[in-house]
Amino acid sequence: MIGILGGTFNPIHNGHLHIAERLLKSLDFQEIRFMPAAIPAIKDAPIISAKQRADMVKLAILDHPKLKIDLRELQRSGPSYTIDSLISLRQELGEKVSICWLIGSDAFAKLNTWHRWNELLEYCHFLVIKRPHSEHLNCNAEVKALIAAHQTNDASILREFPSGKILIQEIAALNISSTEIRQHIASKFDISHSLPVNVINYIQQHLLYK
Repeated sequence: MIGILGGTFNPIHNGHLHIAERLLKSLDFQEIRFMPAAIPAIKDAPIISAKQRADMVKLAILDHPKLKIDLRELQRSGPSYTIDSLISLRQELGEKVSICWLIGSDAFAKLNTWHRWNELLEYCHFLVIKRPHSEHLNCNAEVKALIAAHQTNDASILREFPSGKILIQEIAALNISSTEIRQHIASKFDISHSLPVNVINYIQQHLLYK
């Protein structure tokens, strides 16, 4: 079973690593891949280069053998659509491998705004990350219908099928955001608890987010 965590990673931080490590332990993934987006389809494009964001991901996962980086979105032109990445992953991994797209509950609630969103479950499962004791997902009718049709509460089901299921997993996420980190760097605040040391060194060496 392969997990995919997409995002701009601008920059990658300890919150991303915390979620990946918790899921590795609780669901015993073969590996979890960080997939940096080149040109996000929904967010504004990052100011720093895709190579720099990818370099920081590589540094952050150096000591984590089951965490990998997947550069396919950086190697394509145009917006980074998830459907294109999933089709490419299926071509690489075959039809039988379980692929789990890891996604925060806020992003999942807006899934119906994604390009070809109603085809995504043909290629993967969705593992929706939700904070413990938080309210129910604030989804619109289309996403609620998708959950009703595909949700499972049994994580072992994700291994039995290559795609098509939705599992909502509670994880006590760290209260860290890339936006705040960028603001803190610009304001010269302490970021030592938010990022791996080698990522901090890279940011300082390249004068990023000043």
